[in-house]
Amino acid sequence: MPLILAHIAQILIAGLGGLVFYWIGVPAAWLSGAAIGAILWGLTKHSVPMPKALADTAMLISGAAMGAAVTPAAITAMGRYPGSLVLLVLGVAAISWMSTLWLTRISGWRTADAVLASVPGALSTVLAVAADRKADVPSVAIVQNLRLFVLIALLPSIVVVTGGGGNTNVLIGQGMPIESPGGLAIILFGGLGLGLVFKKLKVAAPILLGSMVVSSASHGTELVTGVIPPVIATCGLVLIGLFIAERFRNIQRSMLKRALVAALGSFSVGMGIAVVFSALAAWAADVSFANSLVAFAPGGLEAMTVLALVLGLDPLYVGIHHLVRFLSIGLVLPFLVGWLQRRNA
Repeated sequence: MPLILAHIAQILIAGLGGLVFYWIGVPAAWLSGAAIGAILWGLTKHSVPMPKALADTAMLISGAAMGAAVTPAAITAMGRYPGSLVLLVLGVAAISWMSTLWLTRISGWRTADAVLASVPGALSTVLAVAADRKADVPSVAIVQNLRLFVLIALLPSIVVVTGGGGNTNVLIGQGMPIESPGGLAIILFGGLGLGLVFKKLKVAAPILLGSMVVSSASHGTELVTGVIPPVIATCGLVLIGLFIAERFRNIQRSMLKRALVAALGSFSVGMGIAVVFSALAAWAADVSFANSLVAFAPGGLEAMTVLALVLGLDPLYVGIHHLVRFLSIGLVLPFLVGWLQRRNA
């Protein structure tokens, strides 16, 4: 099959997965359905690597859609967040520590590898540090990827069961004024430019963050007031689902089986702690438990922030928490793992 047709087929499969989930009423259907559809397609050995330009397009669209929620009223509400952010930092430390204990005491892992696998989110940073420090990269990747997969597959339904979220399967922006071509150009080209700057600075998820920052600033100052056309935004969700599935491409089944118990145990411990801290944060920040649960869930910045958007939650609250998590992990993790390896040498 020619490469271009293989890419088209893969996107259509992901879109079909989203459509099936939409038809049967699964929350966040276009995101979770696309991810699961693409993962199943990967098992047929016919999948192809997602082009970088396509992944960046998904990030650009999704970031622009997220920023539309940043209204002047939402910015004013940020005064409630400091206590919640303090709880987030404490929660990240507690999740990492308890998950590390599980992996070292129960699964027999080395401490440095266990720390890398236990850090909640920031997968690209974690794997970069793991490779640089000669850690067990495949095992670390399995634990991190399984955590993300379970969250994407199950968290939307959990949020709905707890009474959170609005209509979780409307097209993004449906019923809201559509932005003019000029406004879209400002957001998309501005977001791409800032994203390339972030990329040079080695910031995590640079295109997503660049687009989200420009869109947030534009909407927060009311330079633009509309949203990306819902069909385009939904296509972005399908591509994000495909991007998530990409992380499972090179994991061997034998290795997956060996690490499965360790991964599920680590996830259960981490998620249990996240639930406790999210309940405290919901009280401290005066937000719904659904918002704090997604904000504290040990998943990736891209997936969790987009998930908040499609679940009808507050993407600003969720996005800020996951960004703080990313920056904290990026600053601390290389030094922590290096110290652990020197201590155990």
